[in-house]
Amino acid sequence: MLITLARALILYVLVYICMRVMGKRQIGELQPTELVITLMLSEIAAIPMQDNDIPLGNSIVAVLLLAGFEIVNSMISLKSAKMRSLLQGNSLVVIRDGVIDQKQLRRLRFSVDDLLDQLRQKDVFDISDVRYAIIETNGQLSVMLKPGKETVKAEDIGAQKNVKGLLCMVVNDGKILKRACKECCLSEERINEIAKEHSVKLDEILFMLADNLGNVTIVKKEEVR
Repeated sequence: MLITLARALILYVLVYICMRVMGKRQIGELQPTELVITLMLSEIAAIPMQDNDIPLGNSIVAVLLLAGFEIVNSMISLKSAKMRSLLQGNSLVVIRDGVIDQKQLRRLRFSVDDLLDQLRQKDVFDISDVRYAIIETNGQLSVMLKPGKETVKAEDIGAQKNVKGLLCMVVNDGKILKRACKECCLSEERINEIAKEHSVKLDEILFMLADNLGNVTIVKKEEVR
């Protein structure tokens, strides 16, 4: 009994440390690769707790290897937009101005019932009220309602709200994201023009958000000291 308790305690502490090292996203909304790693970690940790004949060292090595793999995967995704897209996928717009994009639903293998269910969980019961609905890479649904359909907040009373379009990250870490540009109807030439208008070089931009109504937000990279 004492051996079982000791093995369980060691594995608990090890998995807890690994989850902390891998970052806070591991305990929030999981990306597909993160979900796979989390499931494998739990399975590997459970087996030696059920059978004392299995060498504990083998499980410890496997847990450390999986944690290391996820850390390397996160670093690669951080540096490369293409690898991030390959490993995590892309967000997809499934509703535009109250119209369901059936092609995207088929691509996601999403039924209309699934979509309506997620809309109801966002307190949206009428598709015609939706300006944009986006399936994020973690499977969650994000909804932007049409002007006049949003829930009124105290700070909105008596204040005129600025209307914005669908925000897209068109530049990430100095690189133009062609897919996002297409979504916001912006060309690479226009992105370069916007950068010049703001007196900033493309490789100096940490990220640029833009919409099809001309609203732009630019955040420059911090200087490395």
